[in-house]
Amino acid sequence: MRINFKLIISGVLFTLSSNAFAQFNIFTCEPEYAALAKELAPDARIYSATTAMQDPHQVQARPSLIAKMRQADLVVCAGAELEVGWLPMLQMKAANAKVRNTDLGLFFAADHVETLDKMSNVDRSMGDVHSQGNPHLHFSPPRILAIAKALTEKLIQLDSDNSRDYQQQLERFSSRWTLASAKWQEAASKLSGMKVIAYHSSFRYLFDFSGIEQVADLEPKPGLPPTSGHLAGLLKQANNSDITAIVIASYQDKRGANWLAEKSNLPVIVLPLSVGGNEQSNDLFSLYDNVFDLLSQEYSAKKL
Repeated sequence: MRINFKLIISGVLFTLSSNAFAQFNIFTCEPEYAALAKELAPDARIYSATTAMQDPHQVQARPSLIAKMRQADLVVCAGAELEVGWLPMLQMKAANAKVRNTDLGLFFAADHVETLDKMSNVDRSMGDVHSQGNPHLHFSPPRILAIAKALTEKLIQLDSDNSRDYQQQLERFSSRWTLASAKWQEAASKLSGMKVIAYHSSFRYLFDFSGIEQVADLEPKPGLPPTSGHLAGLLKQANNSDITAIVIASYQDKRGANWLAEKSNLPVIVLPLSVGGNEQSNDLFSLYDNVFDLLSQEYSAKKL
């Protein structure tokens, strides 16, 4: 049997070159950070604990999640207490010392930007609120860029052999993101003044970026489903103001929104909260594009 050593050597070299990131395991708490990690470390093994079709506040520490965290070199989460109900349990059961500490392999996005709506005094009677600010910060283009830079620094810290590759990926992402942000800023400027009733504060950063006013919440308190009395109050408000639409995330219960829409003749806009929230939102760029398209369609129709 003749052995083709050139073929063997070329195969080994190809494997080594194509697996620059392949042995690095990234566990993310939400799909938006899986998408961001994919931009910065495209060949890493990336896993998201949640999808855009589930509530990121409520996650069960399933055996599959424990196994993935046990293998992780880096854990990336929103932070600001979004995962406080499940992440500590997952960390304990996974027993992976590398990802228990932000000095090591734990990264909270909210630690690297200024959050909105911080509270000095919080208690359970206020509902599902976060003293460290609103954690749904991925709909802020400037914040995402700052998070990308901080995450790249963390990747280089943990995987210094590939520092040049990570820096190049950041430069590519930053260039594309800055260009797209100018387009999103123009789209956002056309939404300024729009008034909506929304479910929870899921789109707080999107509304802040766009100048959209959330005049009321479908929840009587954060984390509590709409009651008949609360919906009746919202109906009265909707009939006596210039509200454009009712906004909910694709994973949220639509029953309260649909009832209010039918009674008030307002449209319901179902927005993807994250990557994978609908068929059009395949990455961070298309997520933003789709959200602005959906909002613009309804606001333009309202003004006709």
